[in-house]
Amino acid sequence: MPAPVSPNSKARAQQADAVARLFEEHNRTLVRYLTLRLQSVQEAKEIAQEAYVRVLQLDRPGVESFLKNYLFRVATNLAVDRLRQRGRWKTAPLATDETLDDGINNPEQGALTHEQLDAVVAALSELPPKCRDAFLRFRLDGISQQQIAQELDVTERMVRLYISQGVIYCRLRLEGLTPEQARERLKK
Repeated sequence: MPAPVSPNSKARAQQADAVARLFEEHNRTLVRYLTLRLQSVQEAKEIAQEAYVRVLQLDRPGVESFLKNYLFRVATNLAVDRLRQRGRWKTAPLATDETLDDGINNPEQGALTHEQLDAVVAALSELPPKCRDAFLRFRLDGISQQQIAQELDVTERMVRLYISQGVIYCRLRLEGLTPEQARERLKK
């Protein structure tokens, strides 16, 4: 006669299965997202692994529908912590639902598919460092343009230009233009 399965072990097994599905469906996107933030594939993989460990440690039954949001939130917070440790940014507030306006935390409002998100992440990685930095700090971290200007030692007008160039470049790349064609269109 098989040993009875306790409700707690059954819940743990269900959560482990949910995290495994989460890994299969979103790991590539998560690692690319973190690579863009950290500028290091190795660190991105380390942070992603730590985020999965934390999701597995979550002791709340019935939260499967929130695991993707929680995973990306944990990963973002870990990436910000890593950047702080590196001393790359003076301050970086923890991301919130309001500042992560990229469809990750609110799938109903997010219009990007996984392929489009991958394309945007790739396009952002093609931007010059200051442009990419300004765009990410403003759109993902919710840092004011004034503060970004101070941290990057440029004018607020330049920060606005960086942000708009980031948006336009990503749109052009999503429309199918090559990096060279998109850069040329930005010059006009």
